[in-house]
Amino acid sequence: MRFKLISCQILTHEMNKVLAPSAHSIDVEFLTMGLHDLGVSMCPYLQQRIDEADSGRYDAILLGYALCGRGTEGLHAGKTQLVLPRAHDCIGLLMGSRHRYQEYFDAHPGVYFRSPGWLEYQNPDHPLGPAHASSARAIGERRSREEFIAQYGEDNGNYLFEQFSAYRRHYSGLTYISTGVEAEDRLSAQARAEAEMSGWQFEEVQGSLSLLQRLVNGEWDASDFLVVSPSMAVRGTLGDSIVAAE
Repeated sequence: MRFKLISCQILTHEMNKVLAPSAHSIDVEFLTMGLHDLGVSMCPYLQQRIDEADSGRYDAILLGYALCGRGTEGLHAGKTQLVLPRAHDCIGLLMGSRHRYQEYFDAHPGVYFRSPGWLEYQNPDHPLGPAHASSARAIGERRSREEFIAQYGEDNGNYLFEQFSAYRRHYSGLTYISTGVEAEDRLSAQARAEAEMSGWQFEEVQGSLSLLQRLVNGEWDASDFLVVSPSMAVRGTLGDSIVAAE
């Protein structure tokens, strides 16, 4: 079968690992992690990429996204079915299931997560280029204090940095999700250093690529994947299924 995969660049290394053994022909497109900063407003950007892939060439368009703060809600299938995993965000994708994520979250309240992609692609010097880096670092944690000061002056820069960083005060720990990618030791050490700098407890857990592997293998059981038929759209739900088609 022939698929089109549209995925967040946060999952680049993990997707490349699961694509290699897949028996299907898959065209891949990674989109900047900066789309997350748009929240629900990222939907039109994703829809544009879906529409451009909806040429009748593919048996399915796969989404390397979860509900993502309702950023995928409203996406609709044209002539080609859409497939996305049932997960709240990329943490569930990297842990292998929404249930494992929920169990960990319930046992570790106040924990902030890092993964290889989150650490690597927030780097403005990444070879994807300055346009991607600029978008990825548009707001929030991906801008440093020095960047705010350079743009807004010392007083305003310090104030804005503190406002954008206020969410960090609600956390007490940082958990790094290991996915077995290259440079794992360096990235894990970077996450540990961030935890120490913030005064947080650090823990490293083993992730699982099983959900991503099944996505690209075409193993879309209804319990873990939503298949959106042509002319249907993605809707977020309040229940365990997370997403539905309507």
